[in-house]
Amino acid sequence: MSRTEWEGGEQISASEPEERRVLFGALDSFYQYAQVAHYNTTHVRRQAFYALSRHHLQILSEPPFSYLDTLNAVDDCIDNNTELALAINQSGLLSFGNGFESQEWRGTATSNDLEKARSTIRQFYRDWSEEGSAERKACNGPVLQALRAERQQRDPSSSPLRVLVPGAGLGRLVFDLCCDGFDTEGNEISYHQLLASSYILNICQSAKRHTVHPWVHSFSNHKTRSNQLRSVLVPDIHPATVLGEVEEPGAMSMTASDFLCLYGNEDRKESFDAVATVFFLDTAPNVIRYLETIKSCLKPGGLLINIGPLQWHFENNRSGQRKSRGMGDDSNEGHSLEGHSHEGHGHSHGEDGAEHSHDSTCSVPQVSTWSTIDQGIADPGSFELTDDEVVALLEKLGFMIEKKEDGIIAPYIHDTESMLQTRYKASHWVARKR
Repeated sequence: MSRTEWEGGEQISASEPEERRVLFGALDSFYQYAQVAHYNTTHVRRQAFYALSRHHLQILSEPPFSYLDTLNAVDDCIDNNTELALAINQSGLLSFGNGFESQEWRGTATSNDLEKARSTIRQFYRDWSEEGSAERKACNGPVLQALRAERQQRDPSSSPLRVLVPGAGLGRLVFDLCCDGFDTEGNEISYHQLLASSYILNICQSAKRHTVHPWVHSFSNHKTRSNQLRSVLVPDIHPATVLGEVEEPGAMSMTASDFLCLYGNEDRKESFDAVATVFFLDTAPNVIRYLETIKSCLKPGGLLINIGPLQWHFENNRSGQRKSRGMGDDSNEGHSLEGHSHEGHGHSHGEDGAEHSHDSTCSVPQVSTWSTIDQGIADPGSFELTDDEVVALLEKLGFMIEKKEDGIIAPYIHDTESMLQTRYKASHWVARKR
């Protein structure tokens, strides 16, 4: 494969109706973004506004409030976001090719799909804007530092370190590691994330092509109206151009599958020099399975590099409630802490969060063809550990802790101008497989 490609499942078989349903829902959710966002964000507020008394209507209709003008401005912002949403939809339809001309995907999105489309649009702030660079530095910086230190200890003539990034989301960490010379493989299960990352990395024609208003959907905790309406330009760089200017980039690839099923497979055994988990481990209902899978796919002496909180995504979703679903139909939405929402990650993390998602089946598109009865993340049983218990578990499972740092301030899709300031104090550690 090309060193600049973001590889995913390009075809979905007609014999996989559940896969088609989930993919259709993701495609349709981006297509419906404008209609749903306009309705939920401004239409219902206009209705509520006109229900006020005439006196109160008059007060709010005039400066400095001009409330109806505000709603019109919000509609304009949603229209800007829509350009990106439709671009993702169209590139997805082109990628999957035959079988989508009938538009049978139209009208298939669930309310959960629609929410994921909105949160994915917001996640571009974190992964692909200049303004999100501070968030990326806080979370991705320690990973890059640990990998560079490991590379310095290796023979300069040896092959590039091979790194796995599970829960790759919109692909920025995978791309940045590739630019730094690491052969990097991302893994993602959410079709919302896969469609969006594929567009940015393969299709988008220039830097700063889209204007995104990440805070426009919520009317709470804004100091000024301009704060709510402010925008960012995405992507901050043109990936193909930047990668083409790198003298010795690493290889870049992507798998679309349940992490547990694919990387617990014998074909992936002892394949990677390092695994980088960023805001990922707490998406597990059973973190022992995650760590066992990571250990299996690491080479002897390989590194597990972790940073993130422990916002266990299945804490309020006991195993008896989990069911097998199609790939990408993730149940763990959001590390984002905007507002009072504390949703799961989708590798998503609030107001709604970006998505790093995991799903509950082991269905694997063309990228990887194999079969197993392992249910992956849908396996029964779940529990939650504290940070010190996770470290103890690592040692029990055959890892040796080489570095541990607590209290790293790690925002996640964080509005720096909001009246509500909430950030994670993340745990960072590096462990070596014994």
